[in-house]
Amino acid sequence: MKVPLLDLKAQYRSIKAEIDSVVADVFTSQMFINGEKVTECEREVAAYSNCQFAIGVSSGTDALIISLMAENIGQGSEVITTPYSFFASVGSIVRLGAQPVFVDIDPETYTIDTSQIEEKITDKTKAIIPVHLYGQMSDMDPIVCLAEKHDLTIIEDAAQTIGAEDGGMRAGSVGRYGCFSFFPSKNLGAAGDAGMVLTNDPDKADALVSLRNHGEQKKYYHDLVGGNFRLDALQAAVITVKLSYLDGWTKARQDNAYRYNRLFSDAGLTDKEWIKTPVEKTERHIYNQYIIRANRRDQLCEYLKEKEIGHDIYYPVPLHLQKCFAFLGYCEGDFPQSERAARETLALPVYPELSTDQQDYVVSTIAEFYKKS
Repeated sequence: MKVPLLDLKAQYRSIKAEIDSVVADVFTSQMFINGEKVTECEREVAAYSNCQFAIGVSSGTDALIISLMAENIGQGSEVITTPYSFFASVGSIVRLGAQPVFVDIDPETYTIDTSQIEEKITDKTKAIIPVHLYGQMSDMDPIVCLAEKHDLTIIEDAAQTIGAEDGGMRAGSVGRYGCFSFFPSKNLGAAGDAGMVLTNDPDKADALVSLRNHGEQKKYYHDLVGGNFRLDALQAAVITVKLSYLDGWTKARQDNAYRYNRLFSDAGLTDKEWIKTPVEKTERHIYNQYIIRANRRDQLCEYLKEKEIGHDIYYPVPLHLQKCFAFLGYCEGDFPQSERAARETLALPVYPELSTDQQDYVVSTIAEFYKKS
């Protein structure tokens, strides 16, 4: 049996008529930049996330960059974040000339270890970027307290967590800014690159709208130096259609995750600590990925490849050990939990259309690997 890591074609088949219709609407209108499709998408994502404003941008990376720009964070500024994340979390900081300052992760949730943040705060610290990872939010209460105490800006990297919740708050609505990615493989994916910034601050919302369009206040008048960070109407139209299905897809992902947990337990894999299943510490985990810790992870990956089971290793090299960030001066051993996660974690298929037979095959194959070796 062949099991892909993700099957976007299955998702498209289920909503093809709606997607094709709204794409045709955009072509008929010839309004490809800005316009009602973008406004509608922003309005609906803001409402879904319990936030006042949403500003569509060209990617999740640009959502982070434009949020940092809105705070004038650049040369001489420090931004605290985690080394265990997708490159954009830190690349965005460095691109603007600011200095990333790393804090290790909680070994169970893979999000920033809040107990280590305060010791890294200096008079140069301007912001904290907590990364909500794999569908689960960071522990935001202590981060909010530290930000208030030290007058810091919170920019949530919520690229993997639209709809996730904790403490009655949705991902992206807690900090001054919340940054989403709609990369096609995300729980809510566009038909290409797309992103969005959330905020509850009307002045910051106005600044973001200006910054995404070269700093324009009105046509050809520029009060700020911005960039071309606009969300295409085609992407906005696709996102809007998919948003109405998101809660159903999330429920299917959650059901698949919980079924994996039961299957791994029933197979005796968790008792022997061959496999460690995900830990939920927040109210609503949306399972953008289903991440296990696996004994002899790399050998298991080879076996899964032989058996045609899709899988992936997210972040095999933590950001503090990436060659391009060598100038920061970090060394192996500086962030042991991030390095351990890079060695041990593995993503398994969890997409909504995954069948029970496919899940059974995934778990039985993993059990076979451990019990024969």
